[in-house]
Amino acid sequence: MKKIDAHVHVFGILKGFRGEGELYPLGNGKARWANGQEVDMVPEGLGDKSFETEACYQFLKEKGIEKAVLLQGSFYGIDNEYTAEAVRRHPDMFVGAGSFDPFARYADQIYDRLAHELGFKVMKFEVSSGGGFMSYHPTFDIAEVFSPIAAKCAENGQVLVLDIGSPGMGSFQPESVAKLAKEYPELDIVVCHLFAATLEDAEGERFEYFKKSLGMLALPNVYFDLAAVPFNVWPEAYPYPAGLRFIETAKEIVGAGKLMWGTDLPSVLFQSTYEELSGYIAEGGVFTEEELEQVFYKNADKVYFR
Repeated sequence: MKKIDAHVHVFGILKGFRGEGELYPLGNGKARWANGQEVDMVPEGLGDKSFETEACYQFLKEKGIEKAVLLQGSFYGIDNEYTAEAVRRHPDMFVGAGSFDPFARYADQIYDRLAHELGFKVMKFEVSSGGGFMSYHPTFDIAEVFSPIAAKCAENGQVLVLDIGSPGMGSFQPESVAKLAKEYPELDIVVCHLFAATLEDAEGERFEYFKKSLGMLALPNVYFDLAAVPFNVWPEAYPYPAGLRFIETAKEIVGAGKLMWGTDLPSVLFQSTYEELSGYIAEGGVFTEEELEQVFYKNADKVYFR
């Protein structure tokens, strides 16, 4: 079965920045945030202080992946030039997303350059309180801040990708995403990580809120990627039953035609093999064969590679 990995990261050097401060690469796949926290970032064999374009390309080719979407964020660091160059090198494989801080003084100029000079067809914003803009800016209204950007994306035929974090975070604002989607019905919006739901969200009132939030975004122009669903239900092991429950619920509420498989490569490989990250869906019994073709390929192809 053909596959598009709808959520991948490449970077020439680790240079993240979020609530923990700046990220310093230590080598051997490890890095340290400014607050002293050390983290594993790049699995062995994929890079030392980077996950470079060619390493990613070869890895995906060896895994039989047809295409991939290169997204950016605060965790690894934003590098628009590097991402644009990756797309230029392998236009058959990659589509890339531009990104920037919407509070930057020259945000309008940055947007215009990313869209018109670097040619990004996608704009992705890591808004999450856990590690995105709201981890180092005060909590803000997503609809208010991103409406001008959404208007430009709609005008230029781009896709808008938002990581709004997990239920309970200040950044978790499905109602604001719904407002944007209704204000710009011609704009395709992708919400990352299926809300980054955790084991705590799998039962009781929190599960009901997860379902309610999906219902808010059961809209014609809103899609979800399934990247890092297994990571977010850690320490649950393969085949990630809570993760499958979230995915099955999403299918029931928004439909298989709104879900895209993705992995969040590379750091997720510390917890799962690449084969497990697709196998739990392929063998999970949630989707029919026709729906699997949508989730693994057709939905992302329609949204990102048009």
